[in-house]
Amino acid sequence: MRNHHPSLSKPDDDPDPIRPPTANLTLSAGVGLRKKAAGVRPWLLLDSTGQAQVVEAGKHAIMRRTGLPARDLRILDPLLSYPSTVLGRERAIVINLEHIKAIITAQEVLLMNSRDPSVVPFVEELQSRILCHYQATKSQDSNWTNLYDLEAPQSRTSSPQNFSGGFPQFEDENEERKEDGKQSLENRDGSKVLPFEFVALEACLEAACSCLENEAKTLEQEAHPALDKLTSKISTLNLERVRQIKSRLVAITGRVQKVRDELEHLLDDDEDMAEMYLTEKLMQQLENSSTSSINERDDMDDEHLDVEELEMLLEAYFVQIDGTLNKLSTLREYVDDTEDYINIMLDDKQNHLLQMGVMLTTATLVVSAFVVVAGIFGMNINIELFDEHKSGMQEFLWTVGGGATGSIFLYVVAIAWCKHKRLLE
Repeated sequence: MRNHHPSLSKPDDDPDPIRPPTANLTLSAGVGLRKKAAGVRPWLLLDSTGQAQVVEAGKHAIMRRTGLPARDLRILDPLLSYPSTVLGRERAIVINLEHIKAIITAQEVLLMNSRDPSVVPFVEELQSRILCHYQATKSQDSNWTNLYDLEAPQSRTSSPQNFSGGFPQFEDENEERKEDGKQSLENRDGSKVLPFEFVALEACLEAACSCLENEAKTLEQEAHPALDKLTSKISTLNLERVRQIKSRLVAITGRVQKVRDELEHLLDDDEDMAEMYLTEKLMQQLENSSTSSINERDDMDDEHLDVEELEMLLEAYFVQIDGTLNKLSTLREYVDDTEDYINIMLDDKQNHLLQMGVMLTTATLVVSAFVVVAGIFGMNINIELFDEHKSGMQEFLWTVGGGATGSIFLYVVAIAWCKHKRLLE
């Protein structure tokens, strides 16, 4: 089994339509001379065998290949800012989770930003999972790689000739699996194997949830020391550091909350989850294409609401992302508690400054009263105290001493009154 790394593959010169590595297409001679249409982007194509190839394709080629409307492709546009989204459609699943922007079909995965360094580890993990899935199901005579026509969209009423070869390995077990409400791939030992689209979906969910969890852990490790430093010493540097941490906390919490809400929305809607059973819908389409009518196909959709397998998969990652959200909520509470403590400390310091201001103002008032006495002695007036023929030294000392003692007494009385009125502690 060959496993082509995306960096070793060259883009196709013809962007429209795209060609998977397992499909042999005959292109007209004039196609290679056409100019590249606007909106052509490189896509990494991973088929059901784990092989990778970088191709260039425009929006219309992707729409024909996956059956997606243009509004769904806008969700993956890197120039637009869309929140985390998981959409189940008739022939594809649209994934927009954090750095992962992908389209999953029953036989392949299309990644938009595969050259992003943060996506490279995900691509390697996805290839490994797809390869394991292929090895687990290769004993079954399935024909996944040629289910879609690359030149025209596949409709639900396709004739049996468009799916030559069929799925004979499922014919004997068809009745039993219809009773269960869904059809699952089985390994040689009878154990169930997840469909291809669920393998790719699980890899996307794990990568997104793990990325958010790692960011939350990193932020938590940085936040606690910064908050402790701020508690011990309030400074501009420590305040700025905590402000940046709080901004990151708000941003990460919003992203985690959006992923959690998206998973919760899927878990609450069985019909949305039923739309994501791409492999099963293809098999049912093949088995009923020769005799089915519109009413029969509607009945088939009504019987397709047993989504326990996908529900268990989504539930596991919902619990993981909910744990990450709880961790961020706990950190947010710690930040809020620290802010409250800092505000209390600042208020306490402000109260001490106000009390000091009251004491100084009182002292200034008392001293001003003593200055009045000194001012009186500085006046050019005739009083017995200034008589040169009398010994006024004793009277002078009594006057100065009495004035100073009176000032101190007034200050003590003023402070006692402030404490009595609880103006001072």
